[in-house]
Amino acid sequence: MSFLVLVLLVLVEKFSRLRHAVQQDTHWLALLYRVEQGTLVPWQQLAVLILAPLLLLALVLLLLQPIAHGWLALPLDLLLLLYSLGRGDPFSAIGSFRDAFRRGDTQGAYLAAERDLDVPAADDKQSLLARVQSWLLWQAFSGWFVLIFWYALLGPIPAIAYRLLLLTEQRAEQPGLRERATLLRHALDWLPLRVLVLSFALVGNFSPVLRAVMDQLLDWEAGSEALLQQAAFAAEDLPEQASAEQGAASLDAIWQLLLRSAVLWYAGFALWLLLL
Repeated sequence: MSFLVLVLLVLVEKFSRLRHAVQQDTHWLALLYRVEQGTLVPWQQLAVLILAPLLLLALVLLLLQPIAHGWLALPLDLLLLLYSLGRGDPFSAIGSFRDAFRRGDTQGAYLAAERDLDVPAADDKQSLLARVQSWLLWQAFSGWFVLIFWYALLGPIPAIAYRLLLLTEQRAEQPGLRERATLLRHALDWLPLRVLVLSFALVGNFSPVLRAVMDQLLDWEAGSEALLQQAAFAAEDLPEQASAEQGAASLDAIWQLLLRSAVLWYAGFALWLLLL
């Protein structure tokens, strides 16, 4: 059933606009505002913002599961997973930046990065390219891979938890609340990020990836975005200093690496289900 939901997720995401209709955060953001105006401490705020909705959803799924052999829960699973996905299409979002960088239009690239990606200005175009490469990897990971991982392993509840933690981290005004959301989000990142890094090795250059990340692979404190970027660079043998054409091509190469990794994950999940 879960694999069917993952297949339907790809079809619905690519061939319909249901994702945009489902991804409405207005009510939850209103709850965030009310909670932050109250007197609760940060952990209590997180309980109201995240734990309470998760318990309610878990109860609904538990009640639906026995009905019609679980088929009634399938649409709800799909809707919850659609809501959990990242907002927007990362590869489409970098289009203007990629075109400007390929033309050698440095000013246009800076403007596109700040306008479309919310990537801050860098000291030079190579630093800016590195930030956009890191942005693309992180958006793909946090908007797709981590959610697919936890859904395949434990169902839609961890995926919803991850999305709500990210929203809290991005939208909360109180530093204490943001810090605790970041801590919990990092805990959910840790395992799927390592699996994705190993996937880069399998679909890219195996030995260079292992050499690049081996000393950080089991390090709890290792920066997630930096680790992803190191693995991607090693997997695709991307140059540290790139010309305009090479820089634009590196973004395409990273996206193709991500697509190959996604196919590997789907194939691995299907094989796992067959062997159970």
